[in-house]
Amino acid sequence: MPSFSYNDMTFTVAPRGDRWDISYALPNGASALVGAGLFKGLAEAEAAARARALIKTIFPVGIKSVGPDVAHPNTIGDLKIVGPDVTHPNFIYWTKDSVSCPKQL
Repeated sequence: MPSFSYNDMTFTVAPRGDRWDISYALPNGASALVGAGLFKGLAEAEAAARARALIKTIFPVGIKSVGPDVAHPNTIGDLKIVGPDVTHPNFIYWTKDSVSCPKQL
């Protein structure tokens, strides 16, 4: 039963018959089901790889830039945030797996 951490959440891929279930641990110690009956007939390693790809799609790491309104930037104090000049709202992705600040040693 493989487990992995992504975006500060712990996910578990568990077999159920010839299919796989994906769950994640909630902060209160309970668990929530992400997907059930997935990846029929796949081996554990392949199911874990596909589960990780699915989790990255369901729980993306990034920020949503609401817009585009380049004529009227959002202001936070003295900071002006100008959205991208595109024809639809977008999502800015990071190439890392967490938005948490690095831990200080």
